[in-house]
Amino acid sequence: MKTIITTKNAPAPIGPYNQAILTGNTLYTSGQIAINPETNVLVLDSIEEETKQVMQNLKAVLEAADMTFENVIKSSIFISNMDNFTTINAVYGSYFNDANAPARETVEVARLPKSVNVEISMIAVK
Repeated sequence: MKTIITTKNAPAPIGPYNQAILTGNTLYTSGQIAINPETNVLVLDSIEEETKQVMQNLKAVLEAADMTFENVIKSSIFISNMDNFTTINAVYGSYFNDANAPARETVEVARLPKSVNVEISMIAVK
């Protein structure tokens, strides 16, 4: 059995998918990009601001499922330029405690939706 998780505090899907799916105690988020859910405009002023918006979108989805970043067990980070890794990693890392940070991979890809620089998805468990 699955429960569809939605919130107005994160961007609406731009395709045939949901913001997240909860099955049992496990939450699978869709990849989030830096769309401001209030304005529906991409936040691309800097890689720091872009990554922060992505993380805020993920935070909103987690909260809609009554979870926090402490529940995250796995993250997947897709970036368009590995030269941005250090900056993205610093912003991403500020949302976690090093002692219980999730497993993760970071992959450079040729292109992301709407030509953004970073997309992140997560798996969380209650």
